[in-house]
Amino acid sequence: MPERQEGESVFERIYMVVRQVPPGRVTTYGQVARIVGGCDARTVGYAMGALKPGMDVPWQRVVNSQGKISLAGSDQRQRLEAEGIEFDARERIDLKRFGWDGPDEAWLEAHGFDTMWFWNR
Repeated sequence: MPERQEGESVFERIYMVVRQVPPGRVTTYGQVARIVGGCDARTVGYAMGALKPGMDVPWQRVVNSQGKISLAGSDQRQRLEAEGIEFDARERIDLKRFGWDGPDEAWLEAHGFDTMWFWNR
């Protein structure tokens, strides 16, 4: 398995994973944390909050474990709806329908992530 690049931060690894979430799909803060390893859902939230304008990370595709938007006052909902994601009457996204299964084993291995996540999901 490839090693992490020297100096690669947890935030950079979080961004690598979030960039893999395709349009029309969402993931949760917790799922990203499990894939990255060594961090928790709150750290993923901090990473999303630390994004600077123009960074190519689809932050809008990360929601909480209930399928709800956690970023009040943002245009997250509009961005997700533009990708075809639907919200129910309680402002939730059906994670079974729109949830992302995560990166494939080959991607995980090629980028130095623990491939056991793939088998334990």
